[in-house]
Amino acid sequence: MARVPAVLALALTLALGSVTASVAEEPAVTGLRDVVLVGNSADGTVSFIDSRTYENLGSLDVVPDLDEILAGMNPVRRAAYEIVKQQAGGDKFVDDAHVSPDGRTLYVSRGNLGDAAAYDIASGRQLWRTHLDGLKADHAALSADGSTFVVSAITAAKAQTLDTATGRVTGEFPTGTYPHENIYGPDGSRIYNMSIGVTSLPKALDALKGAKQVTVADARTLKVLRTYTFDKGVRPAVITPDEKTMYAQLSYLNGFIEFDLEAGRTVRTVRMPFSAAGAALKADDYPQNSAHHGMALNGANDKLCMAGTIDDYTAVVSRPGLTTDGFVHYEPGALPYWAVTAPGGTHCFVTLSQRDEVSVVDYRTAKEVARVKVGDYPQRERAGKVAADALPGLTR
Repeated sequence: MARVPAVLALALTLALGSVTASVAEEPAVTGLRDVVLVGNSADGTVSFIDSRTYENLGSLDVVPDLDEILAGMNPVRRAAYEIVKQQAGGDKFVDDAHVSPDGRTLYVSRGNLGDAAAYDIASGRQLWRTHLDGLKADHAALSADGSTFVVSAITAAKAQTLDTATGRVTGEFPTGTYPHENIYGPDGSRIYNMSIGVTSLPKALDALKGAKQVTVADARTLKVLRTYTFDKGVRPAVITPDEKTMYAQLSYLNGFIEFDLEAGRTVRTVRMPFSAAGAALKADDYPQNSAHHGMALNGANDKLCMAGTIDDYTAVVSRPGLTTDGFVHYEPGALPYWAVTAPGGTHCFVTLSQRDEVSVVDYRTAKEVARVKVGDYPQRERAGKVAADALPGLTR
């Protein structure tokens, strides 16, 4: 993987402007269907899976304007696009996707294109597109009322908020280096942002990767309330409903930590077993520095679902003891890369990026109950509801 000198990355970031493309409450509607959204990052589509029957209901193309965007790039932006593409190992168009509370609008952060966009699900029509600061758009979160879409502008070291009605950038807050995941706290009053540091640098230069931290911001004012500093990048994480405990995966760690958010310290580090293939890898061969990448908490808040990325398994772990209930082992090279708890709280959906599949794991039995075919290189998943009368707009 090619590495970009810090000076060049900074110059490109400064050379690129932010092109901005309002807070309406979504009306309550009936006829909603529980789904898991799967972002197929390489082919630029989002699949909709029925969370109860596991049927793939179809997909929506979220890069219909790709040719137009590429043709309209000036030389500096095109060079930046090619650099990001090379670092990501190819085209990664869908980084994250969320559906509006009324189940009719899809919001997407479009990784290598460095923007966010909204789509009417029933027609596939793009409603707005907004370029974020910097070179790449990363993980995103949607407020419970559906009015705010927060996205990590990864090379700009900030999280930016967008009005979902218009796509207008409404605010931002500073983060650590290479902000990654965004999580709204249980009551929606705080946003947690996890930064991973510059992943293109080798592990030997970990000290130069930048600020690896969790930034907590007020969701209304975007004022930073607190930061927690880590010695490794903070990967996927979950926060308990009482907002006292965070479970998080860290760069290079084959396992996870339990972190006390009140005391600001790691309470336990849990190391998970290596597979033979995982143990044979050098740390610099881990995908984007991540040994394990994907974590979810079940509806009863007593079990964790862990994606063992380099080890090709999913583990179900019981809390508070953090004992492993069992493993689901996958074909070598499957690359489990994200986990989400489906509506209902009893099943975990895990993307198998190299197999273009989603594995459905039962929290109670720690067994795989279904395997669903999706698009090219599935990564991020999110739970949501889609309006039943919008489903004909999907491609099957």
